[in-house]
Amino acid sequence: MAERYCAENISFYAGQRTLIDDVSLTLSQGELVALIGPNGAGKSTLLRLLTGYLKPASGLCTLAGTPLAAWSPNILARYRAVMRQSTQPGFDWPVEAVVGMGRAPWTRVPEASVVEEVMAITGCLPLAGRQFAALSGGEQQRIQLARALAQLWCDGTPRGWLFLDEPTSALDLYHQQHLLRLLKSLTRRGHLHVCVVLHDLNLASLWADRILLLHGGRLVSRGAPEDVLKTEEVARWYGAQVLVGSHPAHPVPQVFLAP
Repeated sequence: MAERYCAENISFYAGQRTLIDDVSLTLSQGELVALIGPNGAGKSTLLRLLTGYLKPASGLCTLAGTPLAAWSPNILARYRAVMRQSTQPGFDWPVEAVVGMGRAPWTRVPEASVVEEVMAITGCLPLAGRQFAALSGGEQQRIQLARALAQLWCDGTPRGWLFLDEPTSALDLYHQQHLLRLLKSLTRRGHLHVCVVLHDLNLASLWADRILLLHGGRLVSRGAPEDVLKTEEVARWYGAQVLVGSHPAHPVPQVFLAP
């Protein structure tokens, strides 16, 4: 489904506060986009608007030119999956059952082959047979990623639009690297778009095709990592004293706090 996912002049308010202010963007398949910004910038709110969990006060979010609200929830779920910062099923299931929940838009009985394949590529097979509630926070994040990919799985690969809110927050270095390498490799196949909220600017720089910088509910900068992560821009929007240099092995910027 080579269509675009668009937000057109969306805004959202909470009482007298403006949380998202006239944001427009287009997300295309085959790319990994990082959404960054300081605490309180509106990143999670924007993600919930883009995925249809919140309705904008003004403006419109569309997939294939059709407003999200006009899609059948079951059909939309085949094309759009979401991994939040923390998601608890509300009951204690084996990890295979949690991953299998992602297949609900497609079938009443999850295909064991799909569950196994998704668990394999996400490095979750060693967790098979365990109860979800007994896992560490990082292990739960990995299972939730597998569930989200299972939701989009079609013809041997994930297809559609995957939105993730700080998926690396509880992961160690190895699993951060594994997760982002996996997402990057899946987008390169051309059938998947990944939009991910990241606090670590260096991870965003290393893995993202594009970066969207949010501040005060507005998109204040967007583009390739080298266009967004500049010393003056990062200092201005984050309010921190920083130095921006180059990665030793890749032509992307890296951000360092000034002592």
